[in-house]
Amino acid sequence: MNKGVLVILSGPSGCGKGTVRHLLFEHHPDALAFSVSCTTRNPRPGETDGVDYHFITQEAFDQMIGENGFLEYARFVGKSYGTPLEPILRWMEKGINPILEIEVQGALQVKEKMPECVSVFLLPPSMEELASRLRGRGTEPEEVIAGRLSRAEEEMKLASQYDYQVINDDPLRAAEEIYAIIKNETEKRGENGI
Repeated sequence: MNKGVLVILSGPSGCGKGTVRHLLFEHHPDALAFSVSCTTRNPRPGETDGVDYHFITQEAFDQMIGENGFLEYARFVGKSYGTPLEPILRWMEKGINPILEIEVQGALQVKEKMPECVSVFLLPPSMEELASRLRGRGTEPEEVIAGRLSRAEEEMKLASQYDYQVINDDPLRAAEEIYAIIKNETEKRGENGI
């Protein structure tokens, strides 16, 4: 049995990472596992603890840092986010491909610690479309949206540091493109005995 491949999915806030990830799992549930990140931010409407994120206190987050319990962690818009390490290693041993939906800062940490991972940067069709999606959420004030758009421009400059870039002009098409990348990488590594 081949080991699983760790897959990083990044992209600017509002580019559709969550939608594309949900479609990936809907169409290919047996090959993938979603790594649920920890965060100190409050849940958004419709988010469920343990499904979308593990919503924890800053104190609990800091304790996990001290115990080397994160593969990566970062602060973003005043809140902490981190990827628990143990489930990732367990899934990979079972031949399952864990997917990390993480910010660029965290993705670069993961690539440093696990260079064999596969990184995918999800791009919006345009900055105008990204701004429209962020405003369409209706969950944040305009100054936060402006900050997210400014950060998105900086993050997109780092897209070339990823193994693959996928444009999210159609979420199902983008999900299938990402699945083809994962399948190709898994087969390639299995053939090479990785």
